Order: sequence, then C-alpha cells, then structure tokens
Amino acid sequence: MNSPIANLSPSIFKAYDVRGIVDKTLTEEVVTHIGRAFGLLALEKGIKSVVVGRDGRLSGPAFITALSAGLRDQGLEVIDIGMVATPLVYFANHHFNTGTGIMITGSHNPPEYNGLKMVLDGGALYGDTIQSLYQKIATGLTAQPVAAKPASESRQVVWPAYKERVTSDVKLSRRMKVIVDCGNGAPGAYAGELLRALGCDVTELFCDVDGTFPNHHPDPAHLENLQDLIAALKTSDAELGLAFDGDGDRLGVVTKEGNVIWPDRQLMLYARDILSKQPNAQIIFDVKCSRLVAQVVREAGGRPLMWKTGHSLIKAKLKETGAAMAGEMSGHTFFNDRWYGFDDGLYTAARLLEILSRSVNPSAVLDALPDSFTTPELNIACAEGENQTLVTALKQTAKFEGATEIIDIDGLRVEYSDGFGLVRSSNTTPVLVLRFEADNDTALARIQAQFKQALLAVKPTMVVGF
Repeated sequence: MNSPIANLSPSIFKAYDVRGIVDKTLTEEVVTHIGRAFGLLALEKGIKSVVVGRDGRLSGPAFITALSAGLRDQGLEVIDIGMVATPLVYFANHHFNTGTGIMITGSHNPPEYNGLKMVLDGGALYGDTIQSLYQKIATGLTAQPVAAKPASESRQVVWPAYKERVTSDVKLSRRMKVIVDCGNGAPGAYAGELLRALGCDVTELFCDVDGTFPNHHPDPAHLENLQDLIAALKTSDAELGLAFDGDGDRLGVVTKEGNVIWPDRQLMLYARDILSKQPNAQIIFDVKCSRLVAQVVREAGGRPLMWKTGHSLIKAKLKETGAAMAGEMSGHTFFNDRWYGFDDGLYTAARLLEILSRSVNPSAVLDALPDSFTTPELNIACAEGENQTLVTALKQTAKFEGATEIIDIDGLRVEYSDGFGLVRSSNTTPVLVLRFEADNDTALARIQAQFKQALLAVKPTMVVGF
C-alpha cells in the first residue's frame, strides 16, 4: 500500500526524535499521521492515554491540535498540558500515571524547525522504534483511523504539582542571587517562578516566550549564546548565572566571573554530592565527557560507566542499570536520585543551587572542580552516510601509538596516559564529531596530530580543520 502522504520525508525521523522544517518536511498532516502511527505502537502495549505538550514555537498550537487528532483517531485519550518545558511532559507521565507522552519541540534548533520527543510505556523512543513510525505511515497503515470515533481530550495543568514536588524535595541552605537566561524559550514561563519558590532572588533575561528567538539562540552549549548572561553577571551582585535551552531539558552554568562550567564538570559536582550519601553508586557519562569524570567518581567512592552519546540512549542505560544519575556533555543531566531519571534542566538547576547554597562563594566551589586542556566539539562535514562509513574504516585500520585503551562503543575514543581523543559519527546530521582533552597543550597537539593522520589515511582529501 502506498503512503497516504505525498511528501513524507524519511529525513525527519532522526535517531532520538522527529525533527523537520515547518510546512516543508514537517506539516500538520505529517504530524497527524505520526500521532496515528504512535497510537498503533501504544495500542500494542495496551496504553489507554497519552500526555501531550508543546514549547513556545509559533507552529506549536497547530501541531499539538494535529497530533491530538491523530492520537484520538486511534482511541487514545489525550491529556493536553499546554505550553510547557519538555521536563513537564516527562513529569506528567508520572503524575497522571500514563508512562506515555509526546512533546512538540524543536529544542535548540532555529525558529523554522519543530519536532516531537516521545516516551512510550516509560521508555524514550529512539532508533528502530522511531523508524517504525515512518514505516507505518509509508506503508499506509495510518491511512484510516482505528477507532470508530475519536477518543476524548482534556486540558490539564501540571505546573503546580511539579513545583510542589521540586520545592518539597530541594532545600537551599541560604538565599541566593541568580540571573536566569531562557533565550525566549519555553522555560522562561517557569524558571524564575521555580527558583523564587526555592528561595532565590532572580533577575530574568529573555524570559518572555517568543518562538522567533529575537535575542540569541536558546542553546547554552555554545559560548556565543552565553555572552548576554556573562555581561549581566559582571554588572550585578548576582552570584551565579543559569541558562536553559529552548525546551528546558538542558542547563548551562556561568560563574560570577564569567567562567562557563561545562556539563561534564557540573556532573563531577553532582556525583560527589550523591556519592557522599550513596557510596558505591553508579554514575553514567557519555563518550564526549572529560576523562576526569571517571576519576572524580572513583575518588568519591562511586562506579563510573561510560556510554553512548544521545539522551534516549543514556536514559535507556540508566533504566537498565539503576544508576544514581547520568550526564552528557551536551547538557542533558538525569537524576535517578530523589527524581525520576529523565533529563530536566529545571530540576538540575535546583540541585545545583542546593549544593552551592552551602557555600558563601559558589564561584570558588565551581572553579575548584578538576579541569584540563580541552577542545570544543569539532565537526567535519560529510556526505550523507559517509560519516558512518569513515568511522567503520577508522576502526578497522587506524593505529594510535601510545594508547592505553581504545573504546569503540560509540565511534573511537582513544585513551592515553595524558589525555584522550574522540571521533564519532553524529546520529542527527552527516558530520564527524571530534573532541580532545589532555594534561597540557603539548599532549593535546600530539593527540590531535595522531587523529589527523588517521583521518587522512581513510580519506586523503578530507579538510580536517585542526
């Protein structure tokens, strides 16, 4: 049977979510059929109801209506919690006991994008399961509704329950002064209120929700998006800066002096705190994180576990192992300790403030975290599919002199006594992703030179860029 949609693009079905350009690759019709396809998966598991929410993008209202129609076509009761940060959909899955929810969000992508993040029966959809949605639509399985008549839809407010749950769990030792930059993303409607309820004096930057993102891109993983926050900290008496991405599942942290505390160093702080109460707990981190994370976890009496990059993959590993927490270099942080194991920038900010409120000088605490010489994430553009082919070739042929360990769970991470190098294939775009760390500049240059030689051996015409 042929697809019921003429312009269905397989490119929008990514490794961890669905993402496309509004009114081009992602239309209301496509979203309705994704709702129907998801409904078929839900029915197979006996699911009766699903939570839906959206971020602040301009296409959100139309898309949530289209999604709800598709889900209801399959007989699923829809609980619409409105314009929220992504973690509120995850929380609502627990609060309403559905275990199943869909967030309409373009995350940190430009304004013309939107997408869907999906949880089914307590597990995030990724990989082959997301591809099965495409197959169900492409083969015509979503052409007709399953239900004789659409199921019901209700509108619910989950924010008061979320705020009560966080403020009853997290207690600050003293009042703190913070600046919050939401980059006009959905967290702007919630972050200030939550932090004030925890006992903070809050200055808000770009917290009015605006799907055109008129000030800067809502992505704290890139230094240029933190410049407004850094400038504001220098001219105020605030102790700390907090930045959220467009849908609130990632957190950026800046000290009073303007130093960025990247997520792998944040993870060291959280891990130490948890391990002081849970000796021998397991802490998961992704292949892009500093090797110092494992060192800190071991020194604090914990068990470090390196895993593949990708918030859905990390969540699945966290569920499988029962680890106390996990973190990614991208800024996704997952607390299984006192929380539910999903990535939540708002709750992560609360836990950070709980720790830092015990000190009169939060900057000193953060700056004292172990550090090293690192590169930012480096990307090498490839033809579609070429990035996977190149990584496979590297695994088969590359030699790395002086390596102490080669880890191949996600690309190639080569460990040395004085640093590491990483090359992996992005799961979302046709690029090679590289990152390097070392004890000093000399070691960093040596490791990069080895990787450059290995890359040119598999593709002599490659423009490496370092």
